[in-house]
Amino acid sequence: MGAVELSVVIVSYNSRAQLPRCLESVLAEVRPLGGEVVVIDNASTDGSPEVVRGFAGVRLIENRANLGFVRAVNQGLKVARGRYILVLNPDTEVRPGAVGALVRFMAGHPRVGLVGPKLLYPDGVLQPSRRRFPDLLTLFTEGTFVQWHLPGLGIFRGFYCQDLPADVPHPVDWVTGACMLVRREAVEEVGPLDERFFMYSEELDWCRRLWSAGWQVYYVPEAEVVHQEAASSRQDPVRQRANFYASRWKYAAKYYGPGVGALLRWFLLFGLGVELLEEALKLALGHKPELRRRRIRVLVGVIRSGLR
Repeated sequence: MGAVELSVVIVSYNSRAQLPRCLESVLAEVRPLGGEVVVIDNASTDGSPEVVRGFAGVRLIENRANLGFVRAVNQGLKVARGRYILVLNPDTEVRPGAVGALVRFMAGHPRVGLVGPKLLYPDGVLQPSRRRFPDLLTLFTEGTFVQWHLPGLGIFRGFYCQDLPADVPHPVDWVTGACMLVRREAVEEVGPLDERFFMYSEELDWCRRLWSAGWQVYYVPEAEVVHQEAASSRQDPVRQRANFYASRWKYAAKYYGPGVGALLRWFLLFGLGVELLEEALKLALGHKPELRRRRIRVLVGVIRSGLR
């Protein structure tokens, strides 16, 4: 089979509830472009593959085990035939014209290797999706107990690009991976996603490699995509948080050295211990006991994982 203008790669894991809306919206965009849609299913147990089979023309690849988001995306990259490849989460809904806007922008800017849309929460509120590359201070604070206790620190405003307009296309260091359109030529130059990441931080690493190779990354707000955020990962909060923190220290090890990565890993475990102590104290005081017990179970599981 020959090349096509656009391929869409969707990785699904127990996404039965989200897939119909996602596939309906993206097929309405892709079919006029003569593109293709590939779904990689990571051993779902909720009937997700059966949902995919109900959509004519969608190619389904079923894995016998959950290989993780990154390895599954790379599977899709290998079989995709498009000049442009849209990596899309199943908990998204593409608004009319969004895919075309991303493709047109990419076609008109030959040195742009990856673009991301404006992401919206289901209620229409803007979802932060633009980021600057994290420095060491950000790596040790963002998403940790430090940020939860001091959310107003200026470093977070800069990291989340809150000083940049949300309605004007502009270059950004990286975009979150719920929806990103990448140029095949760029992928062939810098390689696929780094499989040392199971999920999380893979798009950060990819965009950093693109910029290092001379490609640009852009935010294109004309394209709007509704994103439920973490619909699949919330099913297993222990794995979700363990993967998030594991990817964080692995990224630090890759770009700042193994010593820094190890230090960050232990700091993250320390932070989880602090959070566990806070939850235990609140439970002892009788504050929302069911919530505290649930959080404690998650924290214990994440700490036991060792963030490997």
